[in-house]
Amino acid sequence: MFSTRSKTAAVLLCSAAIAVSASACSSSSSKPAAAATSSTSMAAASTGSAGSATSASAPFGSACSAVPATGAGSFTGMATDPVATAASHNPVLSTLVTAVQAAGLVDTLNSAQGITVFAPTNDAFAKIPADTLKAVLADKTKLTKILTYHVVSGKLSPDQLAGSHATLEGGTVNVTGSGQSFQVNGANVVCGNVQTANATVYIVDSVLMPTS
Repeated sequence: MFSTRSKTAAVLLCSAAIAVSASACSSSSSKPAAAATSSTSMAAASTGSAGSATSASAPFGSACSAVPATGAGSFTGMATDPVATAASHNPVLSTLVTAVQAAGLVDTLNSAQGITVFAPTNDAFAKIPADTLKAVLADKTKLTKILTYHVVSGKLSPDQLAGSHATLEGGTVNVTGSGQSFQVNGANVVCGNVQTANATVYIVDSVLMPTS
C-alpha cells in the first residue's frame, strides 16, 4: 500500500504530465492552422492578381464582338503583325486601311516603334458624306494630316489613356473616361486595348478631325 504522501505526489505528477501534453498538442495544432490560413490567403491574393492582370490586358468594348474570332484578323493574329498590316486583316477597319494606303502611310505606321492608334471603324467613315470622303481620299496632303492625327507616341494602356496626348500630326487629342469607358475628342472607344506588334489600338466610332 502507498502512503498518503506518495499518493499525493503521484497525483501531482500525473496532473503535470497531462497539462504539458495538452499544451504541446495545442501548440502543434495551432501552427499548421495558422500556416494553412496564410497559405490560403496568399493563394487567393495570387489568383486575384492574376485575374486582374488578365482582365486589364484583354480588349474591351461593345464592338470587340465584330472582330474575327480566329485567323490573322483576330486579336491573337493582330498581335503578331505591325499595326497597318494587322488592320488590313480586320474587316472592321477596311475603310481605314484604304485611307492609309492612299496616303502612303503603310510603311510609316508599320516601322514606328511603340505607338497608339485611334482607329475609326467603317461605320465611322460612313458618317462622312460620300462626296466629302471621296474628295479627302483623293487629297493626299489632307488625308495624311487627318490620319496622322489619329496616332500618338507610346503604347498607352487603359490606365494611361485619359488626358491630352500629342499626335503625330502635331495637334493634341483629349481622352476622357476610365476603366473600360473612354471618349477621344467625343468619339467613343468601342473596342479598346487591341494589341499589335508595335502598337496599341483603340477602335473609335467617329473619325477624328484636326483643328488646324
